[in-house]
Amino acid sequence: MTEPAPSLAELAGRFGVATAYEDWTGRQVPVPDTTLVGVLGALGVAATTEPERQAALAAHDRGYWSRPLPPTIVGRVGAETPLWAHVTDGQPAQIRVQLEDGTVRHDVRQVDNFTPPFELDGRWVGEASFVLPADLPPGYHRVHLRSGADEASTALIVSPRRLPRLGRRAWGLATQLYSVRSRRSWGVGDLADLTDLAVWSASRHGADYVLVNPLHAAAPTAPMEPSPYLPTSRRYVNPLYLRVEAIDEFAYLRKRGRVRRLQAHAQQRAAARDSIDRDAAWAAKRAALELVYRVPRSAGRELAYAAFRAREGAALDDFATWCALAEQFGADWHHWPQELRHPAGPAVAEFAAEHRAAVDFHRWLQWQLDEQLGAAQSRAGAAGMALGIVADLAVGVHPHGADAWALQEVLALGVTAGAPPDEFNQRGQDWSQPPWRPDRLAEQEYQPFRALIRAMFRHAGGLRIDHIIGLFRLWWIPDGAAPAHGTYVRYDHEAMIGIVALEAHRAGALVVGEDLGTVQPWVRDYLAERGVLGTSILWFERDRDGAPLPAERWREDCLSSVTTHDLPPTAGYLAADHVRLRARLGLLTRPVEEELAADRADRAAWMAELRRVGLLGAHTDPERDPEDTVLALHQYLGRTPSRLLGVALTDAVGDRRTQNQPGTTDEYPNWRIPLAGPDGTALLLEDVFTDPRAAALAEVLHGFVHAAPNGPR
Repeated sequence: MTEPAPSLAELAGRFGVATAYEDWTGRQVPVPDTTLVGVLGALGVAATTEPERQAALAAHDRGYWSRPLPPTIVGRVGAETPLWAHVTDGQPAQIRVQLEDGTVRHDVRQVDNFTPPFELDGRWVGEASFVLPADLPPGYHRVHLRSGADEASTALIVSPRRLPRLGRRAWGLATQLYSVRSRRSWGVGDLADLTDLAVWSASRHGADYVLVNPLHAAAPTAPMEPSPYLPTSRRYVNPLYLRVEAIDEFAYLRKRGRVRRLQAHAQQRAAARDSIDRDAAWAAKRAALELVYRVPRSAGRELAYAAFRAREGAALDDFATWCALAEQFGADWHHWPQELRHPAGPAVAEFAAEHRAAVDFHRWLQWQLDEQLGAAQSRAGAAGMALGIVADLAVGVHPHGADAWALQEVLALGVTAGAPPDEFNQRGQDWSQPPWRPDRLAEQEYQPFRALIRAMFRHAGGLRIDHIIGLFRLWWIPDGAAPAHGTYVRYDHEAMIGIVALEAHRAGALVVGEDLGTVQPWVRDYLAERGVLGTSILWFERDRDGAPLPAERWREDCLSSVTTHDLPPTAGYLAADHVRLRARLGLLTRPVEEELAADRADRAAWMAELRRVGLLGAHTDPERDPEDTVLALHQYLGRTPSRLLGVALTDAVGDRRTQNQPGTTDEYPNWRIPLAGPDGTALLLEDVFTDPRAAALAEVLHGFVHAAPNGPR
C-alpha cells in the first residue's frame, strides 16, 4: 500500500488523524486513503481531490490566524501555561486572567515569538506569546485579550497537578445492578437495592465502595436497550432503577393498592423467566410512576424540584423532550419528521409546549433519580464507606438516542467508534457509537464534556472510565467500512483528563481508568502521574514471557480484581465456560480443542502460581472445588500492592454465567442475567446477606485492607 499524497498526509496531521498505526503485534499498518478521506469528511473537511485538499489547508490556515485566542487554554496547578494571541501586526497586546471568584490577575508574562505575520484579507496579523503564572488555582477561568479597540476572551481550564491517593487501602464489590433483585424490587435491581448492598458490605465486612454498572438512561420505549454501555444518554439516568415506594409523594398516594398490584405482576413475570425482562418491569413501573407524579407536592418539594430544573437547565429540557418525542415517534430520531430532528427547531419547541405534561414527567423522573442516588451515596457513607458508590462511564452513546440528537454539533457524523483488530477480536470492533469531535469540543470550551463529568461525580465517591484510552485517541470507522479499516483520531488528553481531574478534585473523589488491552506505555505513565488509577484483571496480568505476573510486581496505583463483566464469574472461568460459549456461538478463530488446550494451560499456570505461594493445596481441583480456588485467587489479590481491591458479587455467591459475551447481541442474553447461586438458582439480595460463601470471601478482602500493602505471607 502506497503512502498518502503529501497534501492528504498534511491535512490528516493537522486534524489529528493517524495515517499509520502500530497493531497488536507491533507491526506498522498504513491507513488507506479512503479511510483518511472518510474520517476527514466526518470532521467537516472535504479531501477527496487535490484541489479540495489545498482549499482545506488554506481554510485551516485562515481559521487559525483569524482566531484572536486559542478556543480553550488548559493548564495545571504549579506550572506556567503558555498561550498565543493574534493581533494586528505591530499592535501591542495585553492579557489578563479573570478567575472564577472574580479576581483579576495581570501578572502575565510576554515571551519572544518570531513567527512571521500572516496576511488575512489585506491585514497583516502577528502572533504574540504569553505565559500565565504557575500559582493559578484550579478552576474554570477566562483569559481576556485587548489590543487597541479589539477585545476577545476564551476559557482557561486549570486542573490539579495530581489527584491525591486514597488515605488507606480499600476493597469493594462490583455488581451489575439490574441483576441484583430483592423481595421489594420490581423484577430489576434498583437504587434501594444498591443502597442496601452498600450498607451490608460496609457495616458487616468493612467494604469501602460498590462499583456499579453504568446507570445511564435508555430510551423509554420497548424494546429497551439492555446494554448499559449503549445508552441513549450518559448524562442522565435510567428511571428503571427507581424504587417507586421510596418517592416522598408515594406516602400520599390514594391508589397504593394499584401500585402494589403492578409490583406483584412485575415480580411474577420476573420469577417466571430466567433472564431480566426490562420491558415488563418498565411497563409496570412506568404506570406506577405516573400515578405518583400526579400527587400534589408540598411547597418545599416544589422548591426542590424547581432548584433541580434550574441547575440542569436546557440540557434536561432537551433530554425530557427527546423522551416524549421518542414515545410518540419511536426511539430513532433519524426517522422522525424532518422538522423534529434538531432540538433547536421551532417545531420541537411547539411539540414541547403542546405536550408539556409528558415532557415534565421525564424531567420529574430525573429529579427522583437524583434524590435516590443522593440517598444511596449518603447512606453508604454513613455505613462507613470511604468512597461509597463508584459510578461507571460508558465510552459513548446510542447513535439514535437523546445525546446523539441533542449534541449533534459536537459529535462526528458519518463515522462510528470502535477498536482495531487485536488478539481477541481479529476483525476489529465497531461499537456503533458516534465519537466526540475534538475540534468542536475545544470550540465549545468542552462544555458538554464538563457537564457530563460533573454529573457523574454528583453522587459518587469515584468514577470508573471505560476505555479511558479513548480520551487520548479513539478508533474511528467510516460508515460502511469494516472495523479493521478505521484509524485513530487524536484528542487533547491534557484537556480531557484535566477536566476529569478537576471535577474529581471538586467532588473529593477518585478516578479509575479501564486501561486494558493495547495501550501505549506512556499513556499509563501519564495517568499515574495525574493520580488516575489503572485496572488490573488477574487473568490478564502476565510478564513478558506470558507467565503469571508475581503479586509483588503488580501496579500499586490500580484497582485489581480477578474477573470482569466480559468474562464469566471465576467459577465459570475455572470450568472454561467462556471457551465453550464462544464455540457454541461460532466466535472462535481456531478449533475448539486448541482453544480449550490453550485456556487449560493458562489456568494451570495460575494454579501453579497459587500453589507456589502456598494459597492452594496440591490436590485441589479448581473445576470440582471452585470455592477454595476462588478464595485463593482473591487472597492472591491481597498480596499485590494495589490500592483498591475488587470482588465481583457473582464471585461472592458462586454464580457461573457471564453477564456479557463480546461479539454478540441477541445470540446470548447479554446484560440480562439475574444473580444466581452455583446451581443456577436465582438469588435475591436478602439471600446474599445470609450467604456464608459471600461472607467468607468478603472477610478475606476485609482482612487484607487492614494489613500491610503486600499482605501477610
